[in-house]
Amino acid sequence: MRKIPITIITGFLGVGKTTLVHNILKNANGKRLALLVNEFGEVGVDGEIIRTGCGDETCNLIELANGCICCTVQEEFLPSMLELIERKDDIDHIIIETSGLAMPKPLIRAVNWPDLKPHITIDAVVTVVDAVGVATGELCNRAKVQKQRLADDSLDHETPIEELFLDQLTCADLLLVSKRDLIDDAGYTAVVEALSPKARPNVKIIPIANGIIDNDILLGLGASAEDDLSTRHSIHEHHHEHGHDHEHDESITTEILEYPTTPNVKTLVKELQNLVQKHEIYRVKGFVNIPDKPMRMILQGVGNRFDYYFDRAWKDEEERKTQLVVIGRDIAGHLN
Repeated sequence: MRKIPITIITGFLGVGKTTLVHNILKNANGKRLALLVNEFGEVGVDGEIIRTGCGDETCNLIELANGCICCTVQEEFLPSMLELIERKDDIDHIIIETSGLAMPKPLIRAVNWPDLKPHITIDAVVTVVDAVGVATGELCNRAKVQKQRLADDSLDHETPIEELFLDQLTCADLLLVSKRDLIDDAGYTAVVEALSPKARPNVKIIPIANGIIDNDILLGLGASAEDDLSTRHSIHEHHHEHGHDHEHDESITTEILEYPTTPNVKTLVKELQNLVQKHEIYRVKGFVNIPDKPMRMILQGVGNRFDYYFDRAWKDEEERKTQLVVIGRDIAGHLN
């Protein structure tokens, strides 16, 4: 019985997972892909961006609203996978884009459930890492987090964000270093030297820019990761094994910023950069309504770096407005 291969795309917020998935779909070359998108928060920005470039003949899109596959996997993931399995004759490959706040190992473990194992296999776990974020310490405001940790003598452990980052690295069958074009050769060498000791032995590290990489490199690795769990160390599971109950960090939340229009996107970016300086913000992503422009603009940012572009025309039936999802720690009620 043919098993449907699954490629898991993981990595922290803002590293470029959605752009990578968009390019995978764009270059499907007739391969019938099913896509499962797991987002953090109620507004599905990533799913909407992907849907724009997702042809009906090559992709079936399923969105999971809860950003943590880790502890809600039975509630949403299992029914979604069973739905896809029922249509397995029409699917060549499944792509799962996890939330930037999700750990991949519980998802791999779930494939061994009796209802799933005969039908699916993990072809590979692909972890995307932001080259600039690692090179500068900007990743998830690590410099700010580290400064706070050093100021507290009572702390001698990794922060939850650092643990999440390590879990994503140690679970990977392939590491993609995104935004390679934004750092020089010496910076890239330093990034590779920082990542290599944290990855499993013989895991390839490949640089990419703009989410572009040949699908032949990503799809068809045949890792069967569900049969290789013991080599994928997880700090999260280590805590469980030693009696430490897992609690979600409820201080990490999403806030929605909405405006009827945005006359000047550069002014908006400056305002967002000011917010990033004042608060621990991990990602900003959403849609911008430029007056008198027929096209919808996508804006996304990580750290102080923001980019924006027009992706498609506004539809007659949708409300034109600027809507941004902001993910960060202790930001509830503090953004204006």
